Amino acid sequence: MSETRPRPRRWLAAGLLSAIVFVAVAFLVFRGDLIRYSLDPKTPFQTYKPPPAPDYAQRKAWFLLPTNPGTALGREPAADIFFVSPTTYEGGAEWNDPIDDAHADRLFRQVMAPNYAGPFVRVGRIFAPRYRQAGLYSLLTLREDARDARKFAYRDVAAAFRYWRDHDGGGRPFVIVGVEQGGTLAARLVAEEVAPNAALRARLAGAYLIDTVVPAIHPALPPCSRHDEAGCLAAWVSVPASEIDRGRILLDRALVWDANGELQNLQGPALCFNPILGSTTDEPAPARMHEGAANATGLEWGARPAFLARQVSARCDRGVLRVSSPRSASLQPSGSWAEQRMAPGFNLFYADLENDARARVAALTKP
Repeated sequence: MSETRPRPRRWLAAGLLSAIVFVAVAFLVFRGDLIRYSLDPKTPFQTYKPPPAPDYAQRKAWFLLPTNPGTALGREPAADIFFVSPTTYEGGAEWNDPIDDAHADRLFRQVMAPNYAGPFVRVGRIFAPRYRQAGLYSLLTLREDARDARKFAYRDVAAAFRYWRDHDGGGRPFVIVGVEQGGTLAARLVAEEVAPNAALRARLAGAYLIDTVVPAIHPALPPCSRHDEAGCLAAWVSVPASEIDRGRILLDRALVWDANGELQNLQGPALCFNPILGSTTDEPAPARMHEGAANATGLEWGARPAFLARQVSARCDRGVLRVSSPRSASLQPSGSWAEQRMAPGFNLFYADLENDARARVAALTKP
């Protein structure tokens, strides 16, 4: 009777190593799907109980608010800036973010405010409402629940704008700025609150809808065609020039507002404003005209970042802004999987937007 030999330890080690490699490769391949699944609230929006609504009469309902919102001081800039933040809430537990979420607040203050509200600090007083934003998952799916969460977020943005209009606007010129999810909400705000109101329209220096798809057919306001033009719409979504198919895929999945306030797939072409040229045009903007990008992440609020000029060229092509790869390593995407699907922690057109907004306010207020 022969003895059964034990399996050599090296075979066991090799099998264990193979299993580890298999799991690691599977995780890398399906990592995005796993994270996306973890961000799904898994509760039908129809039965979802949202967080309490903000009270915009309270300072805590605003990310950013002037010290004396109802009275502009003589040393303050000429205009007011109504700024609608991009997504800072990853999601998971809720469809819509409570306005006191600490992580979302920190991301706004460290990343979104300095990079996207920052270019307008020297143009106007910043009014940035907290709102029950739809979580990141709502931007990664076309499900009806996700659309409902985004429509729900608009209620808060509209309420905040009306509060500003009735209590703090004071007849001053103003600029609307919205980024990513905030840009989509600001697009509806422009169409429903500003465009039909002749008095408001006369005070609007411009509306900047950054990384936002807006239909080119029958826009709510005339598209901006030159720097010294007020009351116009500047909307664009950018993609790396090297990623040829990404623009088409992005527009195919884009949701825009219809006349009934519903989010529907884009039909027809999209608006494309070139921030370097200050115009909605297909003309190319060479890097020598680029006034300056900035990575302002982590800067103290109001601090002026160092500008990196001549970093990118840009051209509108079939409804998307194709942007060349920036030279500086500080202008490359970073952060977690979720953070890389939010607005980047830098602004490729920081100085261009600052100067463009100044010119539009000056055009509106000139004697």
